[in-house]
Amino acid sequence: MENQQEPLAYAQESQNVSVGEWVLSLLIVMIPLIGLIMLFVWAFGGNTKVSKANFAKAALIWTAISIVLWILVAGIFGAAFLFGR
Repeated sequence: MENQQEPLAYAQESQNVSVGEWVLSLLIVMIPLIGLIMLFVWAFGGNTKVSKANFAKAALIWTAISIVLWILVAGIFGAAFLFGR
């Protein structure tokens, strides 16, 4: 007979994240360097709930987009400042 129970690791990862856990997670993400490190841990760590891992991956994508846009804007304004005469 086949075992109908989910493996323990999968059952833990598929649980819902509570409101308090989200509040704490967002507070941690607001800390400049620690937040970025924790996003990587949550996104690619093995013992993170699925919804929190997906949130961390999405936040890392937005962070990468923001960094690229800041570099472009800084480059455009820097070039305009240097060569604007």
